[in-house]
Amino acid sequence: MEIGGNRRLVCPKAKRTDAVNGGEAVHLDRLFIRSYEDNVSGKIDDERFVMMNKSYTQEQKDLKAEAISLQQVIEEQERQAENLEQFIQRVKRNSELTELTPYALRELVKAVYVEAPDKSSGKRKQKIHISYDLIGFIPVDVLTKAEQA
Repeated sequence: MEIGGNRRLVCPKAKRTDAVNGGEAVHLDRLFIRSYEDNVSGKIDDERFVMMNKSYTQEQKDLKAEAISLQQVIEEQERQAENLEQFIQRVKRNSELTELTPYALRELVKAVYVEAPDKSSGKRKQKIHISYDLIGFIPVDVLTKAEQA
């Protein structure tokens, strides 16, 4: 993934598996047709045909369920990538700020959560969690690493 929109955050394995499953479904259709033709022509008996039909049908159902699941994963990752790109554009628009304005706050931050103060160490400490618009929470360690880089 590259920030700035040149590459998208997607799961290549999910797309590849989805494409393979489409090919497997077509292959199963051909196998079913062939076994039906073999049954009609008498090459295989009815009992064997029923057994093969159940097996092919179950495998096809499994492939369809997996394809639906993979499609949902792909759509979610594409939505996340789009949200990230939109957030980056908003940050770029506000990169020259010298103070936090209400407009910039509304554009970048979804919510601020302030925990109750902790005085157990003798000093007052209070944790603050910021939920950024479009992307959610960013762990503090990620922010500090980015700041040091």
